[in-house]
Amino acid sequence: MWENKKGLEPGLWVNRLVIVMLKYHDTGREVKIQPHVGQWNMINTRMVNGGRIDHWACLNFSTRCGPNDAFHFFKELVSMCTSKGMAFNPNPLLPMLTARSEQIEHTLVEVQRQSEAKFATMGVKGRLQLLIIILPDFSGKYGTIKRVCETELGLVSQCCQPKHASKVNRQYLENVALKINVKAGGSNTVLFDAIMKKIPLVSDALTIIFGADVTHPSPGEDSGPSIAAVVASMDWPMVTKYRGLVSAQANRMEIIQDLFKVVQDPQKGTVNSGMIRELLIAFRRSTAHKPHRIIFYRDGVSEGQFSQVLLYELDAIRKACASLEEGYLPPVTFVVVQKRHHTRLFPGDHRDRNLTDRSGNILPGTVVDTKICHPFEFDFYLCSHSGIKGTSRPTHYHVLWDENRFSSDAMQTLTNNLCYTYARCTRSVSIVPPAYYAHLAAFRARYYIEGDYSDSGSGTGSSRGRAAEARALPQIKDNVKDVMFYC
Repeated sequence: MWENKKGLEPGLWVNRLVIVMLKYHDTGREVKIQPHVGQWNMINTRMVNGGRIDHWACLNFSTRCGPNDAFHFFKELVSMCTSKGMAFNPNPLLPMLTARSEQIEHTLVEVQRQSEAKFATMGVKGRLQLLIIILPDFSGKYGTIKRVCETELGLVSQCCQPKHASKVNRQYLENVALKINVKAGGSNTVLFDAIMKKIPLVSDALTIIFGADVTHPSPGEDSGPSIAAVVASMDWPMVTKYRGLVSAQANRMEIIQDLFKVVQDPQKGTVNSGMIRELLIAFRRSTAHKPHRIIFYRDGVSEGQFSQVLLYELDAIRKACASLEEGYLPPVTFVVVQKRHHTRLFPGDHRDRNLTDRSGNILPGTVVDTKICHPFEFDFYLCSHSGIKGTSRPTHYHVLWDENRFSSDAMQTLTNNLCYTYARCTRSVSIVPPAYYAHLAAFRARYYIEGDYSDSGSGTGSSRGRAAEARALPQIKDNVKDVMFYC
C-alpha cells in the first residue's frame, strides 16, 4: 500500500516540490497561472465559472458607514463581481435598507417579507439569492445574522466589516467577490490537471471527496453538544464545489454519530438516513452518476482514537453506500488530518533563498515521508502553505485505510494540489480544503446554538467566560445547503 522512497542517501529526508497550475476562464487576460511560493493574484483573470445573481438586496447596520458610503461600497462590490466573471444584476431587488443593530432579527424578517411582496408584484416565482450586509460597528451580532438567515429565512448572506466598507479597498472587494461567487454556485479556479483529467486515481473514475470534523464545547462546559460537520465534493472531475451538512451529538463525542442512521417510522417503517447517504444522493443528483471512489479526509482525530474512529466511521460509510443500492461498495481511502503536533521542519540552509520563502520557512509543497514518519504505516508530513509569521507547522496526514491503492506520490500530490483550490483566498492553505470546509461548517453551526460567543479561531468552541445560550441545533434550509454557505 505504501511505496517507500528508494535510493536515498543515509539520513536524507524526501523534500519534493510539486508544480501546480491553475486554470481560469478563457476570457481573462491570463488563463493559466502557476503560483509562486504558494501565492498568486487574480488581477488579469476571470473566475473559471462565474455564478449568477439576479435578485439581491443590501442592508446596512453600521453607523460609522453612512448611507452614501454604504451605497458606494455596494456599487463597487457588484462592479468587482462583474469584472471577475459573475453575471450580477447591478440593480438590487429592494432599495438599500438601513437599520439599528438592536433590530437585526426584525429587519431580516422585514427584508424577506418585502422581497416576497416584490416578487408577487412582478408576477414571478423567485427567491432572494443574496443578502449583502454591513455589520454593526461593534462585534457580537454576526452569529445572530447567520442563524436567522440560514436556519429561519433561507437567505444566503455575505457579511462585510464596516471599517472596510467605509473605505473601499480593491483587495478587500476581490476577496469578498471570491466568497460571493461560491455562494452563488460558481467556482473561482480549478486545477489544470483536473481539466485535463490527469489527476491520478481521481480523474480516471468518478470520485467523491469528503471532509469531516468535530468541534467540542470549551473545557469545563459539560452541557453543550459537540458538533460534527461533513462536506463532500459535487462536481467531478473539477472537485471545487462542496455541499456541507452539520449535526449535533453528545458532549465530547469524537466519533461522528450521524454518518449513517436507521430509524423506525410509524408510517414508512425502516428508514435509512445520515449525512453520508444524503451527500451521496446529492452527488448523483449533481453529476447524474454515482461515485466510483471515495476519499475521506477526517480532521481532529488523535492517535489514540485512530482504530476506534476508523472502525465506526468506515463501517458507516459502507452501510450508507449499501443502503442506496445492493452490492454498491466503492473503494474507500480514509485519511486523518492532524495539525496539532509538535513537529517542525526547517530548511537545510537558511541563507539559501532557493530553499525558503520570504519568512524563512520551508517552501510550500515540501513533503517529508521518511525518518520521522511511522516505520511501516502510510503517513507523511506536508507543508502546503507559505508561512506568514513565525515557523510554519506542517500538516500530518495518516492514511488509515486505502482500498484505492494510492502510491505515496499520488496521495501526496493530490493532497498538496487540492490545497490550491481553497475558495476564500488566492493562497495555498495549510490543510486540505475538504477538512478546512468541514471545520468552517462546524463552527458556523456552533454559532447557531451558542450565539455570538462562539470562537471560530480554535479547535474548540468557547463561551468567552459566559454561559452559552442553550439552543437546539436548528436545521439549515435546503436552498442554503445547496451552496457553500459556510465560506
